Amino acid sequence: MKEININGYKETIIERSDYPAEHCREILKDEVSAILGYGPQGRGQGLNMRDQGFDVIVGLRKGQSWNRALEDGWLEGENLFEIDDAASRGTILHFLLSDAGQIQAWPTVKKNLRKGDALFFSHGFGVVFHRNTGIIPPEDVDVFLVAPKGSGLTVRNYFLDGRGINASYAIHQDETGRARDRCLATAFAIGSGHLFETTFEKEVYSDLTGERCVLMGLLQGAFLAQYEVLREHGHSPSEAYNETIEEALQSLYPLVS
Repeated sequence: MKEININGYKETIIERSDYPAEHCREILKDEVSAILGYGPQGRGQGLNMRDQGFDVIVGLRKGQSWNRALEDGWLEGENLFEIDDAASRGTILHFLLSDAGQIQAWPTVKKNLRKGDALFFSHGFGVVFHRNTGIIPPEDVDVFLVAPKGSGLTVRNYFLDGRGINASYAIHQDETGRARDRCLATAFAIGSGHLFETTFEKEVYSDLTGERCVLMGLLQGAFLAQYEVLREHGHSPSEAYNETIEEALQSLYPLVS
């Protein structure tokens, strides 16, 4: 662990070297991690755990995502199940469906939670806005969050490159007294490189603010406005696109990152 000071604010950073894979496997040796949902985060996190030898299964509905999971080498009836079945087999349930999907699947997930199980999130929306979503975890389970600061594709690619993505973590309920260890071991198992502590509320509000500003909303609005101004002044679609999108993504942003 290392402590950094940013303008007088001290923050403790937990590094991958603090929780090497062998230590994480020891902490999670009696756990079955059930990845519920196979979107970008579910796929990236599940494959990273599988590649490191953790006991991990996937639960999802049959359809396009199911076929993608089969293509990735998950085996039906062995480590690939429908959501109800996977939730009943897991001890740490990774609730990685979309916000809307979580609302729909919550009754199924909730009935499969046993005392001492853990409920894992990568975004705290469902819990923070429980009055709207109905997602209120039982009091006899651990509840924690690891929120990678990037897409599931980035989580996977960084892992394959031997790197780790920055992520925040939060403990919402510690029923077993082991929630922190379970959370941190899981965080590095899914491909995190560095961790900083937060709360469910702070993760949600910062994520929603970022997405509606510099991460998505502001950029999309600025791109669209510049493109339309150039087109209104007689520039071709190709020229407007190159001056607006191409130069930013191919030249400037890589320098910034």
